Amino acid sequence: MSTHSETHAEQLTKHARFFEYTTASDPIGSEIISPVPIKEFGPELYRSGETQIIPLDISNELKTDYPASSPSLLAHFIKIRTGDTINTKPNATSELYYVIEGAGTTVSCGETIEWHKGDFFTLPAGSISRHTAFEDASIYYITDSPLLRYLGVNAAEARFKPTLYTAEQAKAKLAEAANAPDARFRNRISILLNNDIFDQTLTITHVLWAMFGIVPPGSSQAPHSHKSVALDFVAYAAPGTYTLVGNKIDPETKEIIDPVKVEWVTGKSFITPPGLWHSHHNESNEAAYIIPIQDAGLQTYLRTLDIQFQHYEK
Repeated sequence: MSTHSETHAEQLTKHARFFEYTTASDPIGSEIISPVPIKEFGPELYRSGETQIIPLDISNELKTDYPASSPSLLAHFIKIRTGDTINTKPNATSELYYVIEGAGTTVSCGETIEWHKGDFFTLPAGSISRHTAFEDASIYYITDSPLLRYLGVNAAEARFKPTLYTAEQAKAKLAEAANAPDARFRNRISILLNNDIFDQTLTITHVLWAMFGIVPPGSSQAPHSHKSVALDFVAYAAPGTYTLVGNKIDPETKEIIDPVKVEWVTGKSFITPPGLWHSHHNESNEAAYIIPIQDAGLQTYLRTLDIQFQHYEK
């Protein structure tokens, strides 16, 4: 065999490795792959300053060479001053916007979306968008760009059309859920936003999942867990509202053992890692509102979401 052929063979095999099964079958449990941390991002990031997009980036913790808030999603805060315009053009299959405050318009995909505080809207792959504020505006903005970067692909097909979920509709549907006779016995009092195209996953896009939930004053919502990462946004909370996060449940009390406490602050975002138990508690005299965004559309389609619920005694 020629030297050239040997060199070529070496090139073809130089990245090949082999592991005995039990040493490599669980890179999460063996801590080879980096875990998703509990991480908090305060509203001070966007409540002052000029028009800008602020990625909530934990790429150092995830060991990626691209911005990411979870292995598949990237969250941002967008600040747009009155009269200013900002553009977005992500390589993503799904974009989700929640208007924290202010009002304005988004021009994208041949549509003009007029938005106000409390509105949600989604944009599909290929969106080249111009966002203009009529008054100082802040937006919580999620894309699945890290998923595409990991796969090494470009989004090529729009799977849905721009869709608006108004604050009025969302609040009315949440009020229906909260006023149901059995609401206090549910693990969460919330609504899920859905695009009817995705009638199998029941999610807001084929990748993204969005919940709008309430924790009534003086109440606690029992732990649950799921394999998707939650990028949570606190729409409103008074002091004394918080989430507990941990690995294990006490089988007797149904409470989380040795939890980490994440205080809720209006306008704050925090990351809840996958597979951990988490419960919500409101010791204040005011209702609190939470908006978790997850890649649970993808997880549901893959049949890997594995959501589990604990229930307090009725």
